[in-house]
Amino acid sequence: MDGRERKNIKKGTKVAILQKQDERSGNLTHGVVQEVIDEVAFHLKGIECKLKTGQIGRVKLIKL
Repeated sequence: MDGRERKNIKKGTKVAILQKQDERSGNLTHGVVQEVIDEVAFHLKGIECKLKTGQIGRVKLIKL
Protein backbone atom coordinates (compact mmCIF):
# COMPACT_ATOMS: atom_id res chain seq x y z
CA MET A 1 0.00 0.00 0.00
CA ASP A 2 0.96 3.60 -0.50
CA GLY A 3 2.39 5.49 2.49
CA ARG A 4 1.66 8.78 0.75
CA GLU A 5 -2.13 8.49 1.25
CA ARG A 6 -3.60 9.16 4.68
CA LYS A 7 -6.51 6.74 4.14
CA ASN A 8 -4.06 3.80 4.16
CA ILE A 9 -2.61 4.65 7.59
CA LYS A 10 -4.56 4.04 10.78
CA LYS A 11 -3.66 3.78 14.46
CA GLY A 12 -2.11 0.34 15.04
CA THR A 13 -0.80 -0.09 11.47
CA LYS A 14 2.69 -1.61 11.14
CA VAL A 15 4.88 0.74 9.11
CA ALA A 16 8.44 1.71 8.25
CA ILE A 17 9.19 5.43 8.61
CA LEU A 18 12.04 7.68 7.54
CA GLN A 19 13.06 10.02 10.34
CA LYS A 20 14.43 13.49 9.61
CA GLN A 21 17.96 12.64 10.83
CA ASP A 22 18.05 9.53 8.58
CA GLU A 23 17.13 11.26 5.31
CA ARG A 24 20.71 11.14 3.97
CA SER A 25 21.40 7.52 4.95
CA GLY A 26 17.90 6.23 4.14
CA ASN A 27 17.69 4.08 7.30
CA LEU A 28 14.10 3.09 7.97
CA THR A 29 12.62 2.69 11.45
CA HIS A 30 9.98 -0.01 11.89
CA GLY A 31 7.10 0.18 14.34
CA VAL A 32 3.38 0.60 15.02
CA VAL A 33 1.51 3.86 14.44
CA GLN A 34 0.34 5.60 17.60
CA GLU A 35 -0.82 8.83 15.95
CA VAL A 36 -1.15 10.25 12.44
CA ILE A 37 0.27 13.78 12.54
CA ASP A 38 -0.39 15.05 9.00
CA GLU A 39 -3.84 16.51 8.32
CA VAL A 40 -3.56 16.32 4.50
CA ALA A 41 -5.02 13.44 2.48
CA PHE A 42 -1.86 13.04 0.34
CA HIS A 43 1.79 14.00 0.81
CA LEU A 44 4.45 13.33 -1.83
CA LYS A 45 7.15 12.33 0.71
CA GLY A 46 4.79 10.26 2.88
CA ILE A 47 2.32 10.91 5.68
CA GLU A 48 3.96 11.99 8.94
CA CYS A 49 3.27 9.67 11.89
CA LYS A 50 4.33 9.07 15.46
CA LEU A 51 5.18 5.50 16.43
CA LYS A 52 4.39 3.89 19.79
CA THR A 53 8.09 4.26 20.61
CA GLY A 54 7.74 8.05 20.27
CA GLN A 55 9.69 8.33 17.03
CA ILE A 56 8.31 10.65 14.33
CA GLY A 57 8.82 10.35 10.59
CA ARG A 58 7.24 9.96 7.19
CA VAL A 59 5.75 6.59 6.19
CA LYS A 60 7.70 4.86 3.41
CA LEU A 61 6.32 1.32 3.73
CA ILE A 62 3.12 -0.17 5.09
CA LYS A 63 3.44 -3.77 6.28
CA LEU A 64 0.53 -6.12 5.81
